[in-house]
Amino acid sequence: MLHETIMTLTNKPRSGLGNEENEINRGRNDRDFEIPVICDPDTLRTLIRKGTARVVDVRKSEDYLQEHIPTAVSLPLARLLENDVPQKVIDILQNLGISDKMPVVIYDDTFGALAARVAWTFQYAGHSNTGLLEMTFSHWKDLGLETEYKANTFAKTEHSINVNHEIYADATYVEATKEQPNKILVDSRERLNFLTEHIPGATNIIENRGISVDSEIVTYCGSVGTLSGLTYYALKLAGVKNVKLYSKSFKEWKTLGKPKEEFRDANYWDLSAE
Repeated sequence: MLHETIMTLTNKPRSGLGNEENEINRGRNDRDFEIPVICDPDTLRTLIRKGTARVVDVRKSEDYLQEHIPTAVSLPLARLLENDVPQKVIDILQNLGISDKMPVVIYDDTFGALAARVAWTFQYAGHSNTGLLEMTFSHWKDLGLETEYKANTFAKTEHSINVNHEIYADATYVEATKEQPNKILVDSRERLNFLTEHIPGATNIIENRGISVDSEIVTYCGSVGTLSGLTYYALKLAGVKNVKLYSKSFKEWKTLGKPKEEFRDANYWDLSAE
């Protein structure tokens, strides 16, 4: 489950999940309900029954058409990446019938990385009320929870643009972090990829258990910000307030001809990070 993946990264115990459903049922304004970072299935099912949340399926469109969570709309990650600038993201939100304060829950069928990238993008463009379903679609089905087959569309809405620059980092910002001791650059890729080559000054994710919540963290991965998107939410869930995502990640860094570091004498023992 996504929640367990994040807990592994943060060493934070599972707690408090399921309380959100009680808050909904106690009469809070559903349309203003603030989605937690990780949304449990009971909360989502309650919101679906009340018709007050938008569920976003980021799997491939053919997978969505075969079966999906009730009321879900389809937004394959590839489509988002083709429109990966704030104004175009706002256009997508509007076409999915998502208004400014509507609760949005996103899911995939991998381990949450695709959903995390889409959720971060929504929040960067200005839709802060976005969360991740704590499980994959396959797990949802394994639990015997409701699914449907019809494609869903909703009336177009208006959505304001409010770019959140506090959660974004570009190559220039990343390059400057190594000169600032209060900032930590985290490479979210597998250890062997990190050892092969990485951005100068970066440290690998598995070396960073116990990061201070007062640190500023910039995270990146290999290509389009999926693994680092998952790390972004893991750190937020762990209580780190100042986290930024370098969404273009190492792929752009190399394309720009930026410097790289590597461990030329790395051996198998280095894979343990101990």
